[in-house]
Amino acid sequence: MAESVYKVIELVGTSTTSWEKAAEAAVKRASKSIRDLRIAEVTKLDMQIEDGKPAVFRAKISVSFKYESKEK
Repeated sequence: MAESVYKVIELVGTSTTSWEKAAEAAVKRASKSIRDLRIAEVTKLDMQIEDGKPAVFRAKISVSFKYESKEK
């Protein structure tokens, strides 16, 4: 197996429905501009509260993708 290098970035997705939808939103958006996403790990969940009720669910995720060098 060839050696590989992966880059890890942090993203925060939001949803008014659930933490699952918030994480999904972050991955979907990242996949539009980053190729070859590999792993997403939820690292933190929180929410904004308005009038005593959850208003916005937020999922902080670490996403990895294969690092590609310009060198061949």
